Amino acid sequence: MNFHKAIACATMLLLTTNMFAVNTYYLNDFGIQPNQNQDMSERMTKALAKIKQLSADEDSITIEFRPGRYYFHASKAETQPYYISNHDQDGIKAVAINLDGWSNTTLNGQGADIVCDGVILPIALVNSTNCSIKNLSVDFKNPHIAQVEILKSDSTGITFRPTHEVKYKLDNHTFVSYGRGWERRPNYGMCFEKESHHILYRTSDTWCGIDSVIKQNDGALYAPKWINQQLVPGTQVTLRTWDRPAPALFLSGCTNTALTNVTVHYAEGMGLLAQLCENIHLDGFKVALRKDSGRYFTTQADATHFSGCKGHITSINGLYESMMDDAINVHGTYLKIKNIIDNKTVVAQYMHSQTYGMQWGFIGDSIKVVNSATMDYEPTTYIIHKIDQISDKEFKIMFTTPLPANINVEQGLGLENITWTPSVLFANNIVRNNRARGSLFSTPKKVIVENNIYDHTSGSAILLSGDCNGWFETGACRDVTIRNNRFINALTSMYQFTEAVISIYPVIPQLSLQKSYFHGSKNGIVIENNEFVTFDTPLVYAISVDGLKIMNNKIFHNHDFPAYHSNKYAFKLNRVKNTIIAGNQNDTGELSILIE
Repeated sequence: MNFHKAIACATMLLLTTNMFAVNTYYLNDFGIQPNQNQDMSERMTKALAKIKQLSADEDSITIEFRPGRYYFHASKAETQPYYISNHDQDGIKAVAINLDGWSNTTLNGQGADIVCDGVILPIALVNSTNCSIKNLSVDFKNPHIAQVEILKSDSTGITFRPTHEVKYKLDNHTFVSYGRGWERRPNYGMCFEKESHHILYRTSDTWCGIDSVIKQNDGALYAPKWINQQLVPGTQVTLRTWDRPAPALFLSGCTNTALTNVTVHYAEGMGLLAQLCENIHLDGFKVALRKDSGRYFTTQADATHFSGCKGHITSINGLYESMMDDAINVHGTYLKIKNIIDNKTVVAQYMHSQTYGMQWGFIGDSIKVVNSATMDYEPTTYIIHKIDQISDKEFKIMFTTPLPANINVEQGLGLENITWTPSVLFANNIVRNNRARGSLFSTPKKVIVENNIYDHTSGSAILLSGDCNGWFETGACRDVTIRNNRFINALTSMYQFTEAVISIYPVIPQLSLQKSYFHGSKNGIVIENNEFVTFDTPLVYAISVDGLKIMNNKIFHNHDFPAYHSNKYAFKLNRVKNTIIAGNQNDTGELSILIE
């Protein structure tokens, strides 16, 4: 290209760019003012509609709050029929801030504190392109988790007192917490040490006998059926149910999304749930306790959860603490084949009660078939020629090439959409004082987990699973690097899959009949240059891996808790090949290894 043609092209580009506006809208101009102690739901719905009316699709838009606190009530919020993966599919969702169909838009909170009341989805970003949310926090005025402090505990029962923000009543002596438009009857809780905020050693999900409660003269509550002398005075118990109506932030069908300096103090479900999204960047995303709140809990479930996404997921510089499940879970969803119509066409359906309703695949997507019993994959990759959604759970799927002649639905077969699988970077994060596990990854694309601190994760710090039998969360990991992380006192409680600090534990009902290996091959799984600080023995547990390297890790033992785990091996491996264990330094001598 000659000089004059280059100038002409540059001028045309500049003129084209200037055709589209760069606009900033201030929400206070629409009557959305901070610190008013008024419901802003209706005003927000009208403001977003007006801003969209004023803007062209190609415009670059910034929507700004003024710093301060904003209240949103479920009763007057916009409603949408959203299906949200891994949450309760209970119909219409009330939404405080609904960003549906936006492009090139930034929602800048400038320190705004979004406080919700009732059963409500605080922020939804749906069918968007090139959008970002930054500099805001999300909380609830009246959380559905009811925190209580143990005052007395002996063989005659427990005396406890709810914290100041808990609204409760006794219904025929049963403890019932309630709020605007909701009530809960919890019978399980998580137990936290008062000073350290660690989950109490070996308590896991603790049953709480609060169905025969007597109110005492001083306002304390006495529960004679609740007998658990491990819960010493001062223990903080977060009473909860298994309900999870909605996350704090919901992303669906989005491309190129950035969340920066966003904090979730409480959510009814996940902190962030993203489904069918491409390219998500989290920087400084936090699920964290509000200072001076007195709370020992944050989200009702995972801090962040990515279901059926693709492209690249980045989560850096985050803090994930005190949530009732994992810091991050990345997976797809297996459909189960229910019927074979002809050699190219099947009917398949979502199987888990909390995951259905959303689109599963598109024309041109690549699909693998897996045997549920052995988790062996068919060697052929099938391409979707046509897909029709029959119901909120079922799809009729036609492939471009025939299925094997001997395919048998009765043996249990699943479909994995490998097009909708992401690569992941999880780096420079802190995960602490949470229930269940730290990080879960189930994707064949490259995963790097580095420079993180996992501090008292209660269960395993990292899990690589894959399950076409219960959770139906895909799938096999082909390229995982876990390096330069620090693991501090994981495994203080037992949960599903928590066989070691790092647990590689796919669900394979008939492992002895498996022909291949579920995880690994290609670049495999590398665990290197990590530091394990532990009171117990198990470090790495693995089932069905081709290509596992455990190298140059440092292990330090302490006596912070009594060792108790049934797994007595540092490295316990079952059905593995191409394994290297070398250069690991243990402060107490040799590391025990069992390879079965």
